[in-house]
Amino acid sequence: MIYCEGLVKIYKTDDLEVVALQGLNLTVEKGELMAIIGNSGSGKSTLLNTLGGLDRPSAGQVKVGPWDLLKMTEEERVSYKRDTVGFIWQNNARNLLPYLTALENVEMPMMLSGKLDRAYAMQLLEWVGLKHRIHNKLHQLSGGEQQRVAIAISLSNRPELLLADEPTGSVDTATSDMIMNIFRKLNKEIGVTIVIVTHDMTLASQVDRVVAIRDGLTSTEFVKHNPEIGSHGEGFVSLSAHTSQNEHVAYVVVDKVGRLQVPREYLKSMDIKDKVLMEFDGEKITIRAPHKVQTEE
Repeated sequence: MIYCEGLVKIYKTDDLEVVALQGLNLTVEKGELMAIIGNSGSGKSTLLNTLGGLDRPSAGQVKVGPWDLLKMTEEERVSYKRDTVGFIWQNNARNLLPYLTALENVEMPMMLSGKLDRAYAMQLLEWVGLKHRIHNKLHQLSGGEQQRVAIAISLSNRPELLLADEPTGSVDTATSDMIMNIFRKLNKEIGVTIVIVTHDMTLASQVDRVVAIRDGLTSTEFVKHNPEIGSHGEGFVSLSAHTSQNEHVAYVVVDKVGRLQVPREYLKSMDIKDKVLMEFDGEKITIRAPHKVQTEE
């Protein structure tokens, strides 16, 4: 569904150039439910905007289904945003029109594309648990209810890809769990591919896969533990066994030329600064701090 290789995004002003993505690689399968995590400034929101057709990539490859986002015309970009992708923003002001009812908000994108389907709009609101709220306006809905209306709106154009930017960032834990339950249900029942951008690592236990972005690059990946698969896979180096806390295995992503980004906290805990000792015994690779080797000798 999504294929990124060497994806670069550079923002330029008259006197400033910011490299937000600097060669990012990412693959997302059709029908997958996954999350992208990272600190502020890591590039995760830039990636979301690029996948959504809001930002044009600067270089590299980025494809969503049959669409080549680097080469598409502006007219094709409009069609892509209208027909292929759905958005959910953290800020409800970007999702909802306050003077419309919940039902009218869901119907608005349909009207703009000339495909009004009231029955489907009502079904969407029922799916997100708001059948009894269809005629309420925004001021009559809680923050969590507004976010659920936003989910219904994002599906009104029957997208193949749903992009959610911090969808649980402004709600309490109970509402967050409810929203994630809705995502899982929609993913399972209608097969929509869902990519959630967040800084909340606790979402790892609620999605199939988590990809961490650091400094504009894919760094670490967490996938649900499957004993039949084991700890090895093409393009990954296992960092640890699965944890009982969320039953995920952590991986470092290896790019085409063999580079890998070991998480900073791992290096810090081993007091590794600028270089490491790497050993290969035919079955596994071991990374150690050079000074610890000298001490052992």
